[in-house]
Amino acid sequence: MAQTLASDTLGLTLPANVEAPKISFAAKEIDVTEWKGDMLAVGVTEKDMSKDDNSKFENSLLRKLDSQLGGLLAEVSSEEDFTGKTGQSTVLRLPGLGSKRVGLIGLGQSASTTAAFRGLGEAVGAAAKAAQASDVAVALASFEGLSAESKLNTATAIASGTVLGLYEDNRYRSESKKPALKSVDILGIGTGPDLEKKLKQAEDVSSAVIFGRELVNSPANVLTPAVLAEEASKIASLYGDVFSATILNSEQCKELKMGSYLGVAAASANPPHFIHLRYTPPSGPAKVKLALVGKGLTFDSGGYNIKTGPGCSIELMKFDMGGSAAVLGAAKAVGLIKPPGVEVHFIVAACENMISGTGMRPGDIVTASNGKTIEVNNTDAEGRLTLADALVYACNQGVEKIVDLATLTGACVVALGPSIAGVFTPSDDLAKEVLAASEVCGEKLWRMPLEEGYWESMKSGVADMVNTGGRPGGAITAALFLKQFVDEKVQWMHIDMAGPVWNDKKRSATGFGISTLVEWVLKNSS
Repeated sequence: MAQTLASDTLGLTLPANVEAPKISFAAKEIDVTEWKGDMLAVGVTEKDMSKDDNSKFENSLLRKLDSQLGGLLAEVSSEEDFTGKTGQSTVLRLPGLGSKRVGLIGLGQSASTTAAFRGLGEAVGAAAKAAQASDVAVALASFEGLSAESKLNTATAIASGTVLGLYEDNRYRSESKKPALKSVDILGIGTGPDLEKKLKQAEDVSSAVIFGRELVNSPANVLTPAVLAEEASKIASLYGDVFSATILNSEQCKELKMGSYLGVAAASANPPHFIHLRYTPPSGPAKVKLALVGKGLTFDSGGYNIKTGPGCSIELMKFDMGGSAAVLGAAKAVGLIKPPGVEVHFIVAACENMISGTGMRPGDIVTASNGKTIEVNNTDAEGRLTLADALVYACNQGVEKIVDLATLTGACVVALGPSIAGVFTPSDDLAKEVLAASEVCGEKLWRMPLEEGYWESMKSGVADMVNTGGRPGGAITAALFLKQFVDEKVQWMHIDMAGPVWNDKKRSATGFGISTLVEWVLKNSS
């Protein structure tokens, strides 16, 4: 799947229509020495790499494989000091087997987590890309501690990791090279309809993650609020049997008294678009109603509190709509999978935070759609202002549970670093549900405190509240602000994903949150 965005607004830039890799996955029970293709990749732990006094592998699969190669695998692993550590890999171009290449990929001391197996898949994708391999097989040297359910999750993680490891966003390059990989066989994990269903689900979710990455990677002169709304409408059109779309313009938002959201949007030449996709299950009534709400700032200059100085990352503020990309990516996956028994609302208040004579000023007071007033003491704390009206709207849909996602605070990045998202919720039950979903998917979440005593710093002398407190506990006070706009009867969670939305090393979006959201929706549907 590749997403061609609708139109550009500045710079004559249009993304090329680059097709994402289409890979067929199959689970097979076949001896690794009998498999034929371009590359056989074996995931190994440090324990798997242990050798006896005769420098022979103690692991039975590696011993058998090495026997076919005349001991060359053991010899090369020793020469290259390959010990199976995470991140290590070695690929040999060898005769003697049905496969043209044999690769060993390190899994660390033990392999028991989704993240480890997704990492294996990513390494396989990278190795296949480097070798221009068309047909690849993946096997594990050992299956210690893997239950039947774990094997299903392992196959899913390997498949999704391979797709995402192979993918590069080349839509904005003048030239790009297509990957050659067409098929991946997963050996020794089992076969059957349950596994085939999980592999198909992995393909669906991976295509949604790629879609989410492409949204975040697209620059603000291409991905405007209008284009983001158009992408949402395309999802509803593509899966019209289960989706409906409502896109509200600024006049309609005024009628709903969304003063907080419209205050942020006021300075931009690109008008706001409020996005609401509704998923209705294809058969039978919905047992539960959910809402996913994503922050949708397609660019954030900071407003009159403009982002300045080293480390302000203003040039990366196209990723400030990472929460909306997670929500719309999840919508795409839900449209493909069509889970029964659950109704889901996907909500994004899309706009830009810019500077002009019509813009919101520090000290202005805005009124949200639930009637609460907010003194804007910092125009660069704009995401929470847009989410305020989006959360009120979500509650008005009659949902029982809401998860919102936002690149909300630098404070959360300081607290948890670049790889972990912060979770804030007063509901222990909802925390267990979403954290369990994230563990299945290998995405890292950490529950943070909602310290009510910190609300004191958010009080205003002239309005109901200010939009920022002091520097201490900034991610917590931001979450407490959002809580003011959620009905007490609704279970609510806020995910601050400012850290993991972007991979600095790859200079690219991660698609964070999509896999977890889809898994959570599926759990609620069963």
